[in-house]
Amino acid sequence: MDTLNGAALGARRNEDIALDLMKFVAGTAGVGRPAAPSTGFSGSSAAKPEEHVSQLLELYGRCLKAVAGTGAEKEAAK
Repeated sequence: MDTLNGAALGARRNEDIALDLMKFVAGTAGVGRPAAPSTGFSGSSAAKPEEHVSQLLELYGRCLKAVAGTGAEKEAAK
């Protein structure tokens, strides 16, 4: 039982790290956030909620690959 408690305090799973990274990137870049209404010409219409969810899921997948080291490194090795 001691090993379980010690592991939970020190190590984080890749999924947790990827989720934190996704939150940071999404918050910084505005991914998944509806476009703010503005006056004047608007180049694109507002995205649907389903599109926001797909963007966030795609971003999470990319973050998980980056944390696990299975992205560019494997492509470069081919």
